[in-house]
Amino acid sequence: MRTFWADLSERRPTVAQFVMFSLLSTGMTVLQLALMPLFKWVLTMTPLVDQTFRAFAVSTNADGSTFFLFDYAAGPLPTGGGGLAYFLAVQITLLIAQVINFFLQRNITFKSDTDVWRAATWYFVAYVLITFAAAALQGFYKAPIYQWMVERWGSTGEVGADLVTMIINALISVLVYFPILKIIFKQPPGTDADAGTAAPIDQRVAAATR
Repeated sequence: MRTFWADLSERRPTVAQFVMFSLLSTGMTVLQLALMPLFKWVLTMTPLVDQTFRAFAVSTNADGSTFFLFDYAAGPLPTGGGGLAYFLAVQITLLIAQVINFFLQRNITFKSDTDVWRAATWYFVAYVLITFAAAALQGFYKAPIYQWMVERWGSTGEVGADLVTMIINALISVLVYFPILKIIFKQPPGTDADAGTAAPIDQRVAAATR
């Protein structure tokens, strides 16, 4: 397996990076799946669940109501939108996962030695943009998923809906983050960290004899 991986990393560095990126992202998804119900359970026992959170009116729905990028009506799901409690549960979970993911992807997938603060700044910008895009999409699928699953399976369906929405968010992140991280963690041509692999043996020998 180690020989195969070394060969793949040398011949197809981008493929090797994407495989490692996907494995680490899957681990972060599992972490989110574990944390999301926990934060949601804790926060829904607070008055925050009865506090509506709406922000960034961007359009109008078919019925004439305002479409908010972040729209969490007061009240527990599915009759309500989870309120500020659900919003915080989602965002806290994502924040924890993305902080860990940043360092794992930087050090393991891309083996980057770029300035950590510069990379973190661009990573944060990407995180905000992706969060806004995911929130816009969630406005279309969150309510139907919760309504359908909770009506059929009750509290079990609510947990299942948590998992489904988190998986959808994770898939969106995987598809969007990889090309962005390739840019953020880009190495100067010819460095050992470029493409996440060591230089070929003949290049290392030549460098050593100079």
